[in-house]
This record gives sequence, C-alpha cells and structure tokens, in this order.
Amino acid sequence: MNGAEVLDVGRDAVFVLLRVSGPLMLIALLTGVVIALIQAVTQIQEMTLTFVPKILALFAALLALLPFMSVTLATFMERVADQISAIP
Repeated sequence: MNGAEVLDVGRDAVFVLLRVSGPLMLIALLTGVVIALIQAVTQIQEMTLTFVPKILALFAALLALLPFMSVTLATFMERVADQISAIP
C-alpha cells in the first residue's frame, strides 16, 4: 500500500464520518436554535430546558437514521477490508 492509497482511505474515512455524523449534528443545531428562540421570546432562561429537547430529538433522529448509518459504515468497512486483503 503506497502513500496515495493511504490518503484515499483517510479521505474516504473523513467523508464517511461527515456523512454519518452530519445529520445528527444538524438536528442538534436546529433543535438548539429553536429552543434558544423560544427562550428569547418567552424570556424563560432555564438552563436544563435546552438539554431535554436536544436529547429527545437526537434519540429520535438516531433511531430514524440508524439503518442509513449502519449501511454507510458497513460499506466503508468492506472497502477497507478489500484493500487490506489485496495487499501482497
């Protein structure tokens, strides 16, 4: 395995990481913005109010996105395993 192939695997790993974690991060961001807007409008400044909706939204998103995430990670692992087995 030469340097270019190692860089390709690293680049693919970063893209898989972004593809798998990106939707969850966006959902957490949007939930946080919505909660912040609600707190600004109602002037309720309770710190624990931000955590519970974010956790619930992330759990729901994780349950919904789990098949996509597992297929993406399994496909990446198969590609890496094929490259490892092709090493002479």
